[in-house]
Amino acid sequence: MDALGAFRIVNKLEGFSYILLLFVAMPLKYGLDIAVATRIAGTLHGILFVAFCITLFLALVGKKVSFTESVIFFLLSLVPFGSFYTDKLIGRKQEAR
Repeated sequence: MDALGAFRIVNKLEGFSYILLLFVAMPLKYGLDIAVATRIAGTLHGILFVAFCITLFLALVGKKVSFTESVIFFLLSLVPFGSFYTDKLIGRKQEAR
């Protein structure tokens, strides 16, 4: 698996963890007073976000993505559901090879 393939997998996992944190764990914490939900989901998301940044950097260094693309992908990771759009863009990039 190349750097772009690894980034694509981590991107998907990070995106799902962000959705889990925002739409499951946060309502559990603030709606039902179950604070452990955000501790678990937040830790998982934090680890995956660090892995996202590392794999994005490796894809950039390996010249699999441009600097502009890497900035766009990073910014999309901050938006809920943005990583799913990133996955679509990466899929197109992989198909073009």
